[in-house]
Amino acid sequence: MALPKKLKMMNLFNEGNSYLGQTGEVTLPKLGRKLENWRGGGMNGSVKVDLGLSDDITEFGWKLGGIDLTVLEQFATPTVSGLGLRFAGSYQQDDTGETTAVEIVVRGRHEEIDLGSAQSGEDTEVTIKTIWSYYKLTVNGKVVIEIDIPNMIENVNGKDMLSEHRKNIGA
Repeated sequence: MALPKKLKMMNLFNEGNSYLGQTGEVTLPKLGRKLENWRGGGMNGSVKVDLGLSDDITEFGWKLGGIDLTVLEQFATPTVSGLGLRFAGSYQQDDTGETTAVEIVVRGRHEEIDLGSAQSGEDTEVTIKTIWSYYKLTVNGKVVIEIDIPNMIENVNGKDMLSEHRKNIGA
């Protein structure tokens, strides 16, 4: 029996600027596929065919204590990969003490900046929703998943999942 690897420490970087001590919560992006039922002639049942990435996976949510001018200045970034965020997490397995480094890098732009409630003498928090067009998951220095939507890149465990498609359409 083994104990799970649990997040012990984390940091978030916005364009290289550290939010150590300021980041309260990060909602890491989901990974999902858009699968649709297909039941052709002669099939005794349906199968789900893969139509690429899910439409709702490109969200990276995060919260900061207080207010942050950098985030506000990034509002209305004009390009789909106009700013970069990097989550760095240190996970630990309490039966062995082994640690695992997890890094998620995204490039995108903010869809929503929620300044929350304002009341003197009370805690304040800013909630940001960043929509990514580029995503890279690295575990212990190994790139596990890399997705670059505009450039038709989807690498999983070192395998280029879209290379044949790019070749077939001359991209």
